Amino acid sequence: MELYELFIPELKHEVAITEKFLKRIPKDKLDWKPHEKSMSLKELGSHLAEIPSWVIATMVEDEMIMDKYVPPINETIDEMVKVLNATTEEAVKSLQVSNEEYHKNWKMIMGGKTVMEMPKYQVLRGMVFNQLPHHRAQLGVYLRLLNLSVPATYGPSADEQ
Repeated sequence: MELYELFIPELKHEVAITEKFLKRIPKDKLDWKPHEKSMSLKELGSHLAEIPSWVIATMVEDEMIMDKYVPPINETIDEMVKVLNATTEEAVKSLQVSNEEYHKNWKMIMGGKTVMEMPKYQVLRGMVFNQLPHHRAQLGVYLRLLNLSVPATYGPSADEQ
């Protein structure tokens, strides 16, 4: 079995759930954040939207230098959803490689030092794919704090029973 046969359906599933969450962000609260140290809804939604691009970066590149990385910010929820879907389409294409490619090492570099190095399949599973449920859960807490309904994730939510 090729690894992409496992990764692609998982990515598509997680993105579909993420899109539901993004669409629940209230347009008039994009600058809201629950705490001064927290991301705003706009920053969090934009981050969720960009995560499929990390799949592309992992599969196309062998290393990422983080020194000049600036997280993209989308100004509207429609932009977030558009970015999420467009990058997912490209991510799916980037995943369609042989198992051999998944076993190549990938590294993250910051300040000239390697902060992480592991095979690409481990980067995808351990870092990239896990970012979607992690930050989506944050967004769920934001929605709850704003007294908005939280979408179902892996089963019904208290709001959708």
